[in-house]
Amino acid sequence: MTQDDVLQVFRDAGALLEGHFILSSGLHSPVFLQKMFVFMDPAKTEIVCKAMAEKIAAAFGKIDYVVSPAIGGIVPGYETARHLGAKAVFVERESGQFVLRRGFSIPAGARVVMVEDIVTTGLSSRECLASIADVPGEIVGAACLIDRSGGNADLGVPLVSLVTLDIPAYPADALPPELAALPAVKPGSRALGQAPA
Repeated sequence: MTQDDVLQVFRDAGALLEGHFILSSGLHSPVFLQKMFVFMDPAKTEIVCKAMAEKIAAAFGKIDYVVSPAIGGIVPGYETARHLGAKAVFVERESGQFVLRRGFSIPAGARVVMVEDIVTTGLSSRECLASIADVPGEIVGAACLIDRSGGNADLGVPLVSLVTLDIPAYPADALPPELAALPAVKPGSRALGQAPA
């Protein structure tokens, strides 16, 4: 799949939004990728995750375990693992920190890749990777559907993505006038239960 093919899947799902958005990182952007609109359609999810599995296999070889951060990474992690013939586990927050729960473990010798949906600053991905740094398996790399950092996010391991975009993101105190003129919407999962800013 080309980058344009992947972005077309997002467009077809109504998942490529334009306006003024507050990202989970706290940065502001004129573009938001509402990946859950893709993930609600199993056929679209299969298309992009199969392509990601192929890219992971080409970059890292045989994978035994896919680890993803909850909640946004669970669906693409599972579907990508299915196409890799790997196990799918996820980390979730406990007292603010990602941890493996629910009896999940990763055995010695397992080749592990972390799968994420969208990478902006890489914060969630780094937290996910840090939470499994001491497991007996070998973390060989990371993958995401869309890297909106333009390839600049440093995860501490090699990162492959289906799409690399350089979408601008701004601190709240450095908004360009055209973005500042629009009402801000905070659509990400970290905003659930919070009033819009």
